[in-house]
Amino acid sequence: MDEIAKIIIGDQTYSYPVIEGTEREKAIDIRRLRSDTGYITYDDGFGNTGSCISDITFIDGETGILRYRGIPIEELAEHADFLSVAHLVIYGELPDRDGYYEWIKNIRQRAPLHTGLMKMFESYPPNAHPMAVLSSMLNSMGCYYPQMTSNNREHDLEHFEDAAALLISKVRTIAALTYRSEMGMPFVYPRTDLRYTENFLHMMFSQPYNRYEPTEAVVDALDLFLVLHADHEQNCSTSTVRMVASGGANLFASVSAGVGALWGPLHGGANTAVVRMLESIHERGDDGSRYIEAAKRGEERLMGFGHRVYKNYDPRAKILGNAVRRVLRELDQNDPLLNIAQRLEEAALSDDYFISRKLYPNVDFYSGLLLKAIGIPVEMFTVMFAIGRMPGWIANWKEVAAAEKGRIYRPRQIYNGPVKRTMLKS
Repeated sequence: MDEIAKIIIGDQTYSYPVIEGTEREKAIDIRRLRSDTGYITYDDGFGNTGSCISDITFIDGETGILRYRGIPIEELAEHADFLSVAHLVIYGELPDRDGYYEWIKNIRQRAPLHTGLMKMFESYPPNAHPMAVLSSMLNSMGCYYPQMTSNNREHDLEHFEDAAALLISKVRTIAALTYRSEMGMPFVYPRTDLRYTENFLHMMFSQPYNRYEPTEAVVDALDLFLVLHADHEQNCSTSTVRMVASGGANLFASVSAGVGALWGPLHGGANTAVVRMLESIHERGDDGSRYIEAAKRGEERLMGFGHRVYKNYDPRAKILGNAVRRVLRELDQNDPLLNIAQRLEEAALSDDYFISRKLYPNVDFYSGLLLKAIGIPVEMFTVMFAIGRMPGWIANWKEVAAAEKGRIYRPRQIYNGPVKRTMLKS
C-alpha cells in the first residue's frame, strides 16, 4: 500500500501522497493543499520545502555524502577534471574519449570575447565589484547571441549545447578580464593549447613578454576547487536560477541572476569571510590561540567551520584540505595568515569542544586558503565560486526549461500588514 500523510484541520482530514526519491528521501506532496483546504504551509527560508524533483545532485548532510548524477564526489575528485565533471553535471554522463575531446575543443574555441563586449569593460569604474561586472557581462553577452536568447524555450533548447559550452568557456575569460581591468593592466587573450584552469591563470597573471607559468600542483588544485563547486543541490543561487528560468527567461539571464544571488556574504562570500577573520586575528598580534579560546567562550565566531547542510564533515573539505596542504608545501609560503589558519585547523580537528559540536573546517575554509596562496585577490573569491558553479546552474536551467508541464515559481505568503485602511476622508 502506498504511504500517505494526513493533515487534520478542524474536523476535516485530508490525505496526501508521499513521494520517495531514488535515495529514499521522502516528501509529502501538498500540491493540492491550498485548493483542498484554503491553507498554505509556512516555511521560513524553505528549509523543509522541496521545490523540485531533480536528477542532478544528491546530498546527505547527516552522513557527509555528495554525489553528482549518482557518482560520489570522492571518485570524481580523484579521477575526473573539471570539464569532464561539467559534462557529467549538464548532460548526465561522463564523456567518452571522443566526446571529451570534442567537448574540450568546443570550449577552447569559444574563449575569446566579442570586441563589443571587450569595450564594455571600459565603461565600469575601476572600483566596480567583480561580481557586479560578471553578472552584467553575462547578461549582456546574450545580446551577441540572439539565437540562444529568444526566451522561447523550444528554440533556446535547440541551441542549448552551444550556449552551455559558450558560458563555461567565457565566464572564465570575463572573470580574468574583470581583474585586469580593475588593476589597469592590458588584457591577455586566451590560448587554445592550455588546460581550462591553466588558461584562466594565464589570462589573469601573464604579462607582456612574461608568461605566467603555474606549477602542476597549482593547476590541479584550482581544477579541483572548481570540481567541488560544480553543483550543490538547491542552494540560494541555484534556486534563483530555477526561479528565473521558470518564467521562461533564457539561460544567460538566468545564470546572471544566479551570480547576483551568489554575491551575498551568507552564500558565496563565506570564503572571503575566512580571510577577513584571519586578517583580523593577525592585526591583533594573535597567532590564533587567543581567538580559539574566545570562540569557545562564545565571544568570537570561527568563520569557515561547520555547515548548514552537513552535520558531519563536509566531504569537499576533506578533499580540498589535502590539496591545499600540497600547494602550501610546494609554494613554501611564509604567510602569517596561512600559519594562523593551520593553527585553527589543528585546534578544530583535535579539541573536544569543536569535535563535540561538529565544527569541522568546511570547504569555504580551505578554498579561501587555496585561492589566497595562488594569488587570487579576495574580491575575486566569489567570482571563482561562480566559475565553478556554472555547470550546476546550466543543468538546473535545462531541467526547468525541458519540463513538459513546468509551472512558474510563485511562492505564497502570510500577509501581516494593516487591515482595511482607506485614503478617503469623510
